[in-house]
Amino acid sequence: QVQVVESGGGLVQPGGSLRLSCAASGSILSINDMGWYRQAPGKQRELVAIIGSRGSTNYASSVKGRFTISRDNAKNTVYLQMNSLKPEDTAVYYCNAEIFVDLGEARELGDYWGQGTQVTVSS
Repeated sequence: QVQVVESGGGLVQPGGSLRLSCAASGSILSINDMGWYRQAPGKQRELVAIIGSRGSTNYASSVKGRFTISRDNAKNTVYLQMNSLKPEDTAVYYCNAEIFVDLGEARELGDYWGQGTQVTVSS
């Protein structure tokens, strides 16, 4: 069993900052990419940022220069530092991780999602 749990969402004024965290736990052998996605009301889920196991990163153009993704491999945790927040950043933010799971005599690569955390940017 593997769990992925986000934290850190909330209400912030335009121009403010928030830091999201996402921790994976369970029978984890290793984690490949970890990423953040978001879904605003009436819109499709979109990639915000992604980080590889060795630290390579990729960002959506709408957040480049404002958001920073990082990870702590020892803690199986990924972070999203969000600065200069705008009302259009309002969405439910989801964490995703590609995880090799220990099944005893085998291992399985799975795609795991957190439950989501609400970020609201409003004055």
